[in-house]
Amino acid sequence: MRAPRATRSLENRMRQCGFTRIAGVDEVGRGCLAGPVVAAAVVLDPARRVPGLRDSKLLSAAGRERLYRLVTARAAAWAVGQASADEIDRLNIHRASLLAMRRAVEGLVPPPDLLLVDAFHIPDVAIPQRGLIRGDVRSASIAAASIVAKVTRDRLMVELHAIDGRYGFDRHKGYATREHLDALARFGLSAAHRRTFRQPTLFDRMEG
Repeated sequence: MRAPRATRSLENRMRQCGFTRIAGVDEVGRGCLAGPVVAAAVVLDPARRVPGLRDSKLLSAAGRERLYRLVTARAAAWAVGQASADEIDRLNIHRASLLAMRRAVEGLVPPPDLLLVDAFHIPDVAIPQRGLIRGDVRSASIAAASIVAKVTRDRLMVELHAIDGRYGFDRHKGYATREHLDALARFGLSAAHRRTFRQPTLFDRMEG
């Protein structure tokens, strides 16, 4: 059974209310032990369809790459923002995720007139917005943002692997896989790791 496609039904209803530049916003990387949290904001062009949009988690890596190319070529506007591991440690992951989303929204030129945000409300943004639970499944523009954010972050983690190949960032992208945890136990923390994401028995053994 194929994963359900996200539709533009909500965006179409919002256009009927007078909104014309509707941006979907989503982020990836909240649950990782290393690397940034990355957000994307995408304004889909009603005249240029992107068939097959789905939540990035429901797509293969090849499917995400294909849709990333379509979204970035056909969208009316798109932008990404991120918050570094240091910012995550300083702010906490929730606030850092909101910061990354705000940076993505601020990168859209011209600015949107409505935001559809997966699950959250972004503070300090003077644009009407609506937080949607499971928005990456319900909204095509949020699904598009999830794909752009995921592909962007995966590429960043491959770049981190090229700098330091001890942890396997190119394979697990910073998530807490057994391979990653074993590498942490062997090598300790790198500059890319988030100090505030503690695995008590593992990290205490490394630092104690």
